[in-house]
Amino acid sequence: MRNYSNGKKDKFINSFPTESLENGTCNISDRCKFNFSFFDCSQEAGQDFKDWTMQEICKLLKKLIEYSKMSLKHWETVAIGSGKHKRSVYVSYGNFPRKTDFYFPKHIPYQAIWGRFRLEQSVRLVGFTIPSEFNETKSNNKKTEYKFDCNTFYIVFLDKNHRFYKMDK
Repeated sequence: MRNYSNGKKDKFINSFPTESLENGTCNISDRCKFNFSFFDCSQEAGQDFKDWTMQEICKLLKKLIEYSKMSLKHWETVAIGSGKHKRSVYVSYGNFPRKTDFYFPKHIPYQAIWGRFRLEQSVRLVGFTIPSEFNETKSNNKKTEYKFDCNTFYIVFLDKNHRFYKMDK
């Protein structure tokens, strides 16, 4: 007996998505989000994207793709570096640091929980999250029905030279 198959039909059927927001394996809500709407390139200590090479920007984007696959809490537990330089990929500082070459931008909410992602050597991506007590609460902005999300990292500064959180030597 012959085995008949239709390659086009099989290819078409296999192209249907199998993932769903409703199934138990979808982890989209666990994944951290990156938001650039508070980006500030006006401070002397930081940089603008035009100050970075194409290679540096590509590295940043590749890291953002990887970091977006897991939650912010996950990245707080993953260490990189070695010896005395071993630190978490993501660190939440809480308050704006006292020893810094940056200043607190006026357009950032005062409740911001400051932190950074370590990209490599002294290169950092600096920003903030919102406090956990705001998670899943509606904004007081009457124009929106959206809720706050504590798993979003709001990028404020590119810090190529580790000038945001200065360490004692």
